[in-house]
Amino acid sequence: MSYNSTSRVAEEFISDSEIRKTLAYAEENKNDLELMRKILEKGKKAEGLDFKEAMTLLECEDPQIIEGIFTIAKGIKEKFYGNRIVMFAPLYLSNYCVNGCVYCPYHGQNTNITRKKLTQEEIRQEVIALQDMGHKRLALEAGEDPKMNPLEYILESIETIYSIKHKNGQIRRVNVNIAATTVEDYRKLKEAGIGTYILFQETYNKESYEKLHPTGPKSDYAYHTEAMDRAMEAGLDDVGCGVLYGLENYKYDFVGMLMHAKHLEDTFGVGPHTISVPRIRPADDIDPEEFDNGVPDDVFKRIIAVLRIAVPYTGMIMSTRESMEMRRQALEIGITQISGGSKTSVGGYVEEEAPEDNSAQFDVSDNRTLGEVVDWLIDIGYVPSFCTACYREGRTGDRFMSLLKSGQIANICQPNALMTLTEYLEDYASDETKEKGEKLIAERIATIPSEKVKKITEDYVANIKDGNRDFRF
Repeated sequence: MSYNSTSRVAEEFISDSEIRKTLAYAEENKNDLELMRKILEKGKKAEGLDFKEAMTLLECEDPQIIEGIFTIAKGIKEKFYGNRIVMFAPLYLSNYCVNGCVYCPYHGQNTNITRKKLTQEEIRQEVIALQDMGHKRLALEAGEDPKMNPLEYILESIETIYSIKHKNGQIRRVNVNIAATTVEDYRKLKEAGIGTYILFQETYNKESYEKLHPTGPKSDYAYHTEAMDRAMEAGLDDVGCGVLYGLENYKYDFVGMLMHAKHLEDTFGVGPHTISVPRIRPADDIDPEEFDNGVPDDVFKRIIAVLRIAVPYTGMIMSTRESMEMRRQALEIGITQISGGSKTSVGGYVEEEAPEDNSAQFDVSDNRTLGEVVDWLIDIGYVPSFCTACYREGRTGDRFMSLLKSGQIANICQPNALMTLTEYLEDYASDETKEKGEKLIAERIATIPSEKVKKITEDYVANIKDGNRDFRF
């Protein structure tokens, strides 16, 4: 099929022939250093790159060009997101699943894994445990099973989560990562007040996709790939995309990811709110060695950096799949959100799961608590942010992107981050972390450009220390 970025047909806006032409062009021109420098110059403007330019840049092996990629990516990250890092945690509701995905231990044929589904009371206890850590933002996860995990269960769970106020704890934003569904169901999720709707494509290669998903509703490539269109149509203008690096050749999926972003931008006026960059990890009944498309660390870092240049306004997420050191390096060149204290098992926050009762989706590489991650971020100069203000103030979709492009981050997002960090320090931090955090907050308040905003922020921070909560711009 011919390529058409505004088509609503999956195989037209994700065109196999166009991806292969792009890969051939990048391979042919990867040693053209003059071309690479032109692409880098365009990238410096922080207005993005098309998928052909981005892939050509990623293909280049010249050390000076690679150094330029990292330098520009770091500059763009600092320009639009500053030094704040948004914190979240996943909450797994159920691992019942009818799909046959060969890379996921939740697949219906796996008889080794312990199947679990949280009751509303168990969800309540999990949320209290997450609130007691200091979390304000969750990503709900559930397997696809129409009988065990119907949409009604997800909606009831969201209502339960938002209703829980424990001490000073409150979940203010619930993002949802569930299977592709209908426009009608997406409207119900919007009415429930979700933040971002997240759905990973896994791979954009249709042939590989169908081999990796041999059975179940997810095996329908077109229905899955067109899910974001239906979500946008339903009014969910904050959507999160991603591929699982290691399933397919990373170059193919890199181009496909950017094609999808372009499609959403061209069709709906706003690209993905976030892009996630997970790599396949060991899990029950799953051996990553079965997949020969592994992405080495040096290539992985370049993927992150070129994505940051190509889609400068998009948030980028890295989970605890990656190690502390990889996450540290990735923060410098593009990542804006990370999870902390994560459990990938069903019901793992209240009680540590016994090895024989494994219900986890994948192994975690970064096992630190949220407190340890917050302390670490402060040590390396970042502001851990628990902010959910834009979603709650209606600054979503193109309204959020306009805010980002206008350069008002320093007068809105930075103060909000500092206020939510103050809440965390007052309610959950150790004395040592609190002392370091307060010093960082004072330093960062001094950099707020607007004197009016600076004064209001100082007043709000003082109010938080007096016991008040939930101030925001």
